Amino acid sequence: MKQQHNCDVLIIGSGAAGMTLALKLAANADVILLSKGPVNEGATFYAQGGIAAVFDESDSIESHVQDTLIAGNDLCDTEIVRFTAENAKQAMQWLIAQGVEFDQQTDEHGQKEYHLTREGGHSHRRILHAADATGRNVQLTLAEQVHRHTRIRVFERFNAVDLVHRNIDGQRQCIGAYVWNRNAEKVEAIHAQKTILATGGASKVYQYTSNPDVASGDGIAMAWRAGCRVANMEFNQFHPTCLYHPQAGTFLLTEALRGEGAILRRPDGSRFMPEFDQRAELAPRDVVARAIDYEMKRLGADCMYLDISHRDESFIKSHFPTIYERTKQLGLDMTNQPLPVVPAAHYTCGGVMIDKYGQTDLANLYAIGEVSYTGLHGANRLASNSLLECIVFARSAAEKINQELDFNAPIHTIKAWDESRVSNSDEEVVIQHNWHELRLFMWDYVGIVRTTKRLERALNRVNLLKTEIHDYYKNFKVSNNLLELRNLVQVAELIILSAMERKESRGLHYTLDYPHLLPQSGPTILSPTTSKETTDD
Repeated sequence: MKQQHNCDVLIIGSGAAGMTLALKLAANADVILLSKGPVNEGATFYAQGGIAAVFDESDSIESHVQDTLIAGNDLCDTEIVRFTAENAKQAMQWLIAQGVEFDQQTDEHGQKEYHLTREGGHSHRRILHAADATGRNVQLTLAEQVHRHTRIRVFERFNAVDLVHRNIDGQRQCIGAYVWNRNAEKVEAIHAQKTILATGGASKVYQYTSNPDVASGDGIAMAWRAGCRVANMEFNQFHPTCLYHPQAGTFLLTEALRGEGAILRRPDGSRFMPEFDQRAELAPRDVVARAIDYEMKRLGADCMYLDISHRDESFIKSHFPTIYERTKQLGLDMTNQPLPVVPAAHYTCGGVMIDKYGQTDLANLYAIGEVSYTGLHGANRLASNSLLECIVFARSAAEKINQELDFNAPIHTIKAWDESRVSNSDEEVVIQHNWHELRLFMWDYVGIVRTTKRLERALNRVNLLKTEIHDYYKNFKVSNNLLELRNLVQVAELIILSAMERKESRGLHYTLDYPHLLPQSGPTILSPTTSKETTDD
């Protein structure tokens, strides 16, 4: 087994962002694409709704920009929002050229056109979709293209452990990463000219989440340990409508349901969203999630209900086949009954600070997709802007990386991972206990509604867990659960510290102690003050 792998570009993460970047670079570079699990297991695969882009003549880029700014509650970077909206159509045309099949319909002249749906916060129909399984279509199509490329090596079941950086010519530079080969149960090194974090978000830090298990904030934690700034970590989006059923797991009910007329109801059947916002069910996600949370707590109810049964049965089955089949398996028929729903952690709006080319604070380290903070989402992400961000910024990062690659650059030898002073753990129960404790207090204290006291309690607990996990990490060999727990507790601290910094309620951050908006506000930026990990100097 190789101690060190070498490549031009190391991409950590195999979702829409990582695979798009790999495909855009593979003509000029040798690429290693690292996947923590099977290559298709990630948030992209489970994305239902679609991707926002202006395709309708009655719509405009300016309208997309304004909708994004409104949803972001005056915290978006206007230049980045415009950059994303202007590049959206071209990014979608590239996806279509790769083979992604978005739903089409026939117009009044008998011509084929893309079927566009509308979601909360959008003023027009601009959501390209593949039924209600858009992410699955995108993921499988890009994966097929990736596997055809001889210059892309896919490493499945590899966890990134830490970034490796070194002082070179007077500058701190990333030269690759230590990775845990789960197939061989061995830590190896990968040297690369350019390293890209495309690891997704951190919603697994919460007890209830719509995300797959891999969403453990790995890239955010690794970048922070390597000395990179993070921003807006307090803005965690809770999707309002996850299916509430003991056998449903983390099954999401797409926002497109509300876009096509689904109504939120109390257990007694009464509608409640018009009492909270004039946009009713089409209000942005933070508004809808808080309304559901409020009604559940006020009534002592386990859930609220999402009802689209007033629409035609054939319409429901053709537009939402995945949801119809899954709920049918659970004994629910959405064509004639409402579906039980609860909010769940869904998206990390903050992340590693980057420029519009994905460059982080550390030379030769990039971040794209949900792991990053671009300024696009502000205090709340507009529906269907997430996959869009992945594709747009992967393409812009590729443009810069392709210009900067030096095929005569030296290959640096990375020190071998030292396991001489650690042993196999016989106390896995410690990890499991800490895991459950962390996710539970994050849900209770740092969830949809917060207070200063709750945040202080959460910080006290996270500090205790950090010490315990650090001691554990020093003494025992790595494992998947240990690596994820180490990253999650770091991300939890960043979320709590960011939330404590913001003395107002804005977008996804709502605190009873500061319920009003400040007249002026900006992003919450945290800078590492501790020693930078991991270096092999």
